[in-house]
Amino acid sequence: MLRAIKNWREQRAVQRHAIPDALWQLTLLRYPFLAQRSEGDLTELRRLCSLFLATKEFHGVDGFEVTDEVAVAVAAQACLPVLRLGLSWYDGFVGIVMHAGEVVAQRSFQDEDGVVHEYDEELAGEAMEGGPLMLAWQAIAVSDDPAQFGADAVFNVVIHEFAHVIDMRDGVADGVPPLDTAARERWITVIDAEWEKFCARLDAGAETLIDTYGGEAVEEFFAVAVEAFFVAPAVMRTEEPAMYRLLADFFRQDPAA
Repeated sequence: MLRAIKNWREQRAVQRHAIPDALWQLTLLRYPFLAQRSEGDLTELRRLCSLFLATKEFHGVDGFEVTDEVAVAVAAQACLPVLRLGLSWYDGFVGIVMHAGEVVAQRSFQDEDGVVHEYDEELAGEAMEGGPLMLAWQAIAVSDDPAQFGADAVFNVVIHEFAHVIDMRDGVADGVPPLDTAARERWITVIDAEWEKFCARLDAGAETLIDTYGGEAVEEFFAVAVEAFFVAPAVMRTEEPAMYRLLADFFRQDPAA
């Protein structure tokens, strides 16, 4: 009975937030890595997008208008990682704050001598435990073609920030999503080793598909690896086979196939 009620509610939400064909096709044209998915994947992705739009609240800042085009662009990329996991992975927050361009945030840190240093950081997106999640439309509006990757690093701020949401589902941003004990131990063994190899490649000046920002911390390595996994999977499978398999097992997807 409960399952039947849930299905009925989801069907109503999908109908109320149905994405028009023209808008869906525009979204696929804008993001080629989405268009390359199978017909079955795209049908499920479109359904999840409608449910996402029914449960999340978009807020434009400083006069930025969150149009249907903007909302669907975010939803389509956000729902891709949870295509097999389900939207419950995003239950921990509701609000999505949209800016026209990057945001300057004031940061500070204390060094080993106890001296506090303050600096400004430009952000295209930011995820916080419990929300809201912030995104800059300027960084989302245009997507690179996956065919170009090989020399250039992948950049996808929506997938990046939603990877952090998945990572923080257990309350900690540490590059390790919620897993049972055995899977967690295996995950840590793989990602720590791959992160060390990645940092060594950066130190050697090598070009990488995964964005160099991944060298900052293992949790950032996880987020940028997820970007590459979904945006340029064929190249990542060749360049980072161990990370590719780790992510494929977790997300229950094999986008390079």
